[in-house]
Amino acid sequence: MSLPAPRRRVAVVGTGAIVTGSHLPALGAHADRVELVAAVDVDERGLDAFRTVAGARVAGFTSTEAMLDAVRPDLVLIGTPPALHRAQTVAALKAGAWVLCEKPLCLSLAEYDDIAAAEEASGGYASVVFQHRYGSGAVHARDLITRGELGTPLVAHCQTTWHRDAGYYAVPWRGRWASEGGGPTMGHGIHQYDLLLHLLGEWSEVRAMAARLVHDVESEDLSTALVRFRDGALATVVNSVLSPHEVSRIRVDCADATLELTHLYGHDNDDWVYTPAPHVDPGRAAAWRAPAADVPSSHTAQLGALLDAFDHGERPPGSGPDARATLEFAAALYKAAFTGRPVRAGEIGPGDPYYAAMHGDHPDWAPKERV
Repeated sequence: MSLPAPRRRVAVVGTGAIVTGSHLPALGAHADRVELVAAVDVDERGLDAFRTVAGARVAGFTSTEAMLDAVRPDLVLIGTPPALHRAQTVAALKAGAWVLCEKPLCLSLAEYDDIAAAEEASGGYASVVFQHRYGSGAVHARDLITRGELGTPLVAHCQTTWHRDAGYYAVPWRGRWASEGGGPTMGHGIHQYDLLLHLLGEWSEVRAMAARLVHDVESEDLSTALVRFRDGALATVVNSVLSPHEVSRIRVDCADATLELTHLYGHDNDDWVYTPAPHVDPGRAAAWRAPAADVPSSHTAQLGALLDAFDHGERPPGSGPDARATLEFAAALYKAAFTGRPVRAGEIGPGDPYYAAMHGDHPDWAPKERV
C-alpha cells in the first residue's frame, strides 16, 4: 500500500492582486496537498496586508533569495511583473523548488532557454500559468479533436479583443519591452492563442501585422496574424486592447463540426458549443456533449494538475518544450509583423535578433532612449 504524497510547502513571490485573487484561493482549494509557508514582496505594507489575509503562520520576506535560503520551499508561485520572472524562476530552481509562474514566464526565447538550463541542472520544473487549458471544457474539446471525433480541423479563429485605457498604461512597467516584453501579443492574447495551439497542435508558419494606434507605449496595442498549422489548418489570431466590446473567443471549423468557445476571462462547460455538420448522425453529435463534471478554467485547476505531476515525479503540463512553443509563436508573430515576411517554426534561434528580444532591435519598434 503506497503512502499518500506529502503536503508541499509553498512560497509566493509577489502579493498583488493576481496572487491574492487567484493563487491564494487555489492554495486554499488544495489545502490537503499544500501548505503556504512564506511570502515575498518588496512592499512591506503590501506584504503585511497579504499575511493578514493568508495567516500569521506565513513568514514574510522582502527578498526572494533570503526566503529561499531560510525556507527551502517545495514549490514557488511567482506573481511579479514580467521582467523579474526569469531571475526569480532560476533562483527558485537552483534552491531545489518547482515553479509556477504567471505569464509570460520570461521576455524572450533566450531567457526561456536559460530557464531550461536551470531546470536540467536542478532536476526541477518551471511551469507557466496558462489556466485556460485546464477547465473541463478545454480538456474535453482537446480530447475530441485529438481522437478525430470532430473530423479534421480546417479553419480556426482566435480572438482576444479587450480594452485598456491610459490609466492602465500609467503603471510604469506596462507597455515597455524591457519590463513587459511586449503589448497584447505577450500580455493579453497569449492565453487564448496558447489554448488554440493546445487544441490544434504544432504550427508551421506565421504571417502578421502589428500597430500602435492609440496608446503612447513602446510596444504594440494591436496585432493580427495568419497561421498555418502542420496538419494544414489555417487560422486567424487577433490580439487587441482597443476594443470596447470585450470578448475572448476561439472557433474551430472541423470537417464534421464547428467548435466555439466564447467568454472573457475564464470559461466553464456552458461556454463551449458544438454544431454538427449536416451529414453527422445526431447520435454521434450527442456524444460531444460536455462532461458531467464542470471544472471552470482557473488557477485551481492548473495547480491541481501540477501537484499531480509533482506526486508522480513527472514534468508538469505547461512547461518545457510545450510552453516554449507558445513563446516561440509570440516571437514569430512579432518577427513576421516587423519584417513583413513569413516566419516558419524553428527558424528563430541564437543569433536571430528576435531570439534575444521580441522587438528584434527593429528600428521602428526597439526601445528609444528617453530624454
